[in-house]
Amino acid sequence: MDQYGEEDPRGNLVRPYAVTRGRTEPTREIAIEAVMLTMQRGVEESRYAGRDRHLIATLCNGRAQSLAEIAVHLRVPLGVARVLVADMITEGILTLYEPLDADDTEERINVLERVLVGLRSL
Repeated sequence: MDQYGEEDPRGNLVRPYAVTRGRTEPTREIAIEAVMLTMQRGVEESRYAGRDRHLIATLCNGRAQSLAEIAVHLRVPLGVARVLVADMITEGILTLYEPLDADDTEERINVLERVLVGLRSL
């Protein structure tokens, strides 16, 4: 934000690229409805991992959050959140819970609909 409280539109274009260090593909696939929780040591370690990672760790500390919810809270595209979360899982900051079988299409649709309703209520 500038001195007048307005956001610089250039920041919205550069920031996602900078946040992921130019990467567009996550180190692992994570479903949009997958749920993450912060590991016990995650909040402490995330303090040194950057603002966005610390925010994710704090958000998921004691309260499971879906990938979609994380993207909304960070106000970043889903792909950016996916790259960050995948890195944090690899580093042991977050734990990933994927409750659904990837082949159960009907159940995945039901979960996605519930996630969408939750996002709309934010």
